[in-house]
Amino acid sequence: MDFNEILKKISIYAIPVLCAVTLHEVAHGWMARYFGDRTAELLGRLSLNPLRHIDPLGTLLVPGLLLAIGAPLFGWAKPVPVVTNVLRRPRLALIVVALAGPAANMLMALLWLAVLVFVLSIRSGHTLDSWIVLMAQAGILVNVLLAAFNLLPIPPLDGGRVLAGALPPRLGTMFEKISPFGMMIVLVLAVTGAFNWLWIAAYGTTDRVVSAVLIRHLA
Repeated sequence: MDFNEILKKISIYAIPVLCAVTLHEVAHGWMARYFGDRTAELLGRLSLNPLRHIDPLGTLLVPGLLLAIGAPLFGWAKPVPVVTNVLRRPRLALIVVALAGPAANMLMALLWLAVLVFVLSIRSGHTLDSWIVLMAQAGILVNVLLAAFNLLPIPPLDGGRVLAGALPPRLGTMFEKISPFGMMIVLVLAVTGAFNWLWIAAYGTTDRVVSAVLIRHLA
């Protein structure tokens, strides 16, 4: 892939990626505040400013390298802190807070789908329209991938936190001790192809949806 192609991909994916990781983390913080934990709010993490949520490795370096080599896209943002011992109904709250991030991503995928349908319905043929169509397709894919990736049952991913909250308290506490090593485990599994089934499912689903929309509006 030449440098111009890399710049083109960055221009298409930058906004969807930043919006996806920002709303994902803010959703965690909003739900934590609902259950009584204001930690994220006091630290300024309920902001929609992406700079407050960017993790240099997970938000910039890893997705950038994956885009450059054409590999399946995934990444992460700076986790929103949640103090579980101040939450109302902590076991339920832990599950709901964890699910809030992927739920926000699925909602954003639907919003990008609405953008795609709207722009295609105009069909003015402008270069800007074509760029927005590509960005909307990227937005759908990024959010579906981020939701699916985060639902993997490995702490500190959201799926791991859901599983920890669903397990009996003692087992849940023991399971969460994996968290400090969780991202290393995830990266190793990703490099070895253990998640290929996930990428295939996510790419296949989004491709079918986008293709159906394109066929309907461009026929």
